[in-house]
Amino acid sequence: MRIHHDWKALPLDARGATVAMGNFDGVHLGHRSVIDAARAACDAALGVITFEPHPREFFAPDAPPFRLMNVESRANRLARLGVDHLYQLPFDAVLAGLAPEAFAREVLVEGLGVRHVTVGSDFCFGRKRSGDAQTLARLGREMGFGVTVAPLIGDGAVQYSSTAIRQALTEGRTRDAERMLGHWHRIDGEVLHGDKRGRDLGYPTANMAVEGLHLPALGIYAVLVDVLTGPDRGSYKGVASLGVRPMFGENRPNLEVHVFDFAADLYGQHLSVALVEYLRPEAKFDTLDALVAQMDRDSAQAREILATR
Repeated sequence: MRIHHDWKALPLDARGATVAMGNFDGVHLGHRSVIDAARAACDAALGVITFEPHPREFFAPDAPPFRLMNVESRANRLARLGVDHLYQLPFDAVLAGLAPEAFAREVLVEGLGVRHVTVGSDFCFGRKRSGDAQTLARLGREMGFGVTVAPLIGDGAVQYSSTAIRQALTEGRTRDAERMLGHWHRIDGEVLHGDKRGRDLGYPTANMAVEGLHLPALGIYAVLVDVLTGPDRGSYKGVASLGVRPMFGENRPNLEVHVFDFAADLYGQHLSVALVEYLRPEAKFDTLDALVAQMDRDSAQAREILATR
C-alpha cells in the first residue's frame, strides 16, 4: 500500500482511484462495508481518503484522547484489507475552511482525480460540516465522479460505531469490541526502553506507549502479539498489563507485554498487540512475592484462554 500525505502534485499512477472516504478510526465492520462498496463500484485501484490529525483533534486539541488507533495501526489494518492507496490528507485550517463545493473540486477532482467516492450515510464534510452524503452525490453528478452512499450496519439494536467500540473497551468487553470491529482491538507501536523491573521479577516485558489513544479498561489482558519488524518477526502469545503500575507509584499509563516462551531483544522493534480478554483490574500488592504469585496466575489463565488461538 502506498501512502500519500497531500492531494497536490500526485504521480499519475496515484490518481483515478475508486475511494472510500472517512476517518476510519478502528477500521470496524461499518468502515469495512464502505471500503468494500468502493472496491465494487468500478474497476480501478482502491484508495482510502482519511485525515490527519483527526478533525476532532484539530478542533478540540485539549479534549481527552479518543482514538482507537494511531496512524501506524490504521495503516496496517487498511493494508491488510487490500487498499492500494492511502490518501492521508493533512487536516489544517486550509482544508477545514473549504466549502463542500471547493473540497470536491480542488481535492477530489483536481487533486486526486477520483473516479468514484463511497461514504457512509452519516458522512459530513466541508466548512462547519455543511455538506453531507447527499451533497456529495449532487457534486459528483455535476463534476463527473460516481458516488455511493453505504448504509450504516449493526447487530440488532447496536449500530457499529467507534463510539460503541470505545464504550465496550472502557468496560473491558473485548469480545463485544471484536464483534463490532471484525478483528481484535490492537495497540501498535515501537518497543521502548523501560525500567526493566519485569525482567528482575522473571517476567521481562516489551513496553509500549499509549499516548493519544482511548484507554481500554486498565488491568491485565490475555494478548496475541505480532512482531512486525526485526529478525523475530512472527505471531506469539502473551499476557499484558495496561495501566499505571500502582505497585511502583507510576502514574503514566503504558502497555507492558510479556511474550510467552520468548527470549529475544525487542527494543526498537514494532509490535501489534491484540487485547483478547480482560483478566482483572490493576491492583497493588503488599509484597513483591505476592505480585509475582499473581503474575503466575495471570499467565496461566492467559495461556489457557489462548490455547486454541
